[in-house]
Amino acid sequence: MSLCMAGKQKRLLENKAEILKAMAHPVRLCIVRNLIEIGGCNVSSMQSCLLQPQSTISQHLSKLKAAGIISGKRKGTEITYTVINDEAKNLANLLIPDASAAV
Repeated sequence: MSLCMAGKQKRLLENKAEILKAMAHPVRLCIVRNLIEIGGCNVSSMQSCLLQPQSTISQHLSKLKAAGIISGKRKGTEITYTVINDEAKNLANLLIPDASAAV
């Protein structure tokens, strides 16, 4: 067995590591798991559920969005976020099979 990584394998592993890094925070993991469960949510709803300041939630959402895990759809002044990355969905479901445990 060789520990050498070919270019394609290295890119794949780097991509997986980025997903793990983005989700490696309790609040972000909770956000992802609950977005999967309810299908989409805005910051105000997240704020009342997570009991975190809006600015803190927005920072977490920015990290998840930058990693390609979530996307936001604007309707007027409101943005509804959803999980768009299947690997992140699988990981969240594996780590927290019961979404009620994430609340």
